[in-house]
Amino acid sequence: MSLNLQSARTVDTEQRPQQRYPRALFSVPVRLRHLEVGGIRSSSGISLDISEGGLGAMVRGGLRAGELVEIDVCIAGCALTAVAIVRYTSDMRSGFEFVGLTLEERQQIVSCTAHA
Repeated sequence: MSLNLQSARTVDTEQRPQQRYPRALFSVPVRLRHLEVGGIRSSSGISLDISEGGLGAMVRGGLRAGELVEIDVCIAGCALTAVAIVRYTSDMRSGFEFVGLTLEERQQIVSCTAHA
């Protein structure tokens, strides 16, 4: 039995948008908060990769592409709380684009990814 890995890669990249910044493997616990009917839902997960533009993570629970979330993550020993847009979501992973990071927060992420 042979596997066609090219087809698998094509499907994967078609489902996820292109990233503007290089990503680094980055696996730490993350906490998300997002609005749901009836209030704010809090979810936990684990990050998979990070860049100054966003974060990939495995998170359970009712995310929808286009919604805003608040993400708590620890980068190089410093806590970061960021607002992000859910850019894609599936059973396996979700992608988040950071919104409104300060220059210092972006530099913190770039410094972290440079050493990864």
